[in-house]
Amino acid sequence: MLQYPSGNELRQTGSPEEQQRDLLASFERLRERLGTEEYRADEEAEIMQRKNFAATGGFIAEDRPRALDLLGFSSQLIFNTFHNGRLHDFEHKGDVELAYAAARAHNRGMLEFCSVDPRLLPSCYVPLVDPVRAIQAASEALAQGAAALLVASGCPPAFSPSHRDLFGVWAQAEEAGIPIVFHVGGTGELISPNYFVNGLPVPHDFHGGDENFRSVDYMGIPVPPAQTLATLIFDGVLERFPRLRIGVIEQGAIWVPSWLRQMESAFEAFHRHEERLQALSLRPTDYVHRQVRFTPYPTEDVGWIVDQGGSDLVMFSSDYPHVEGGRKPVERFEASLGDAGEDVRRQFYVDNFLFLMGAAGAGLAA
Repeated sequence: MLQYPSGNELRQTGSPEEQQRDLLASFERLRERLGTEEYRADEEAEIMQRKNFAATGGFIAEDRPRALDLLGFSSQLIFNTFHNGRLHDFEHKGDVELAYAAARAHNRGMLEFCSVDPRLLPSCYVPLVDPVRAIQAASEALAQGAAALLVASGCPPAFSPSHRDLFGVWAQAEEAGIPIVFHVGGTGELISPNYFVNGLPVPHDFHGGDENFRSVDYMGIPVPPAQTLATLIFDGVLERFPRLRIGVIEQGAIWVPSWLRQMESAFEAFHRHEERLQALSLRPTDYVHRQVRFTPYPTEDVGWIVDQGGSDLVMFSSDYPHVEGGRKPVERFEASLGDAGEDVRRQFYVDNFLFLMGAAGAGLAA
């Protein structure tokens, strides 16, 4: 059995220069091991067993198309693994120049990685901290070939994500037929770290370290996208941009049915007193069905979500090559879908993704 390092084992100590040197050396050694006949010999059988840097195409772009072939995927929307938290920090710590420079560097890397195969769809980050620069960043990313515009699912540091000055971002995405996407990890700390001050050791996460999320963190994942989406709906952003599509990726979907009902309850409670709600032409839930799609985790009961919320809201995600995607996501989803018809399965595995991706997904349907 070949053994490969996780993200934690590649962590380095020493000065920044020494860390950079050692990290590059570690990846070069790993690259050599991934190219051996021993690794390739059982690559197909191990495609969902090997995770993170040990996975086929985990960081070697030229190998990623082979992974799609082995997995049987027509395409894959690609996200960074470790940088959402850093990009969020840059936005929220006052260095606007650094925030947009880091986003440009991130986007160059994503576009370069995905350039090896048109089935790889790059998500490019747009910081919202400065609306003027956000509009410029969105324009630049779209011109360079972004398949989706990635924004933080939480609130910008000084104003609402529904602020009128950000309309230029949503308008460009709508015009280009490219979705806005939220992704786990882009909102800083999910919960207060004090929840782990309980007199017990802090549990390790999926990757064997402490930097990702555990069961208690998991409960906080839906909070930022739920609040942001509700705000965009109540403040009329989805009313103003009816062809704008939003994807909530790797933030689960088991919370969606109850969230829909909570929005409907809020609408009923405040409609008589809030002009913004009176200006809406649809019910809150109707905007979600029209414009928003979610990816459930393999451990979630997607059959129940479909029964409670509708088959048009959820779409398959393998989370390849991450540990939290599991080893048998298709088998788990299939078991959960149970006796659902082929039309429901078609929506889940194909149609909802194609709807979300719009122009970027054209021609990908099998």
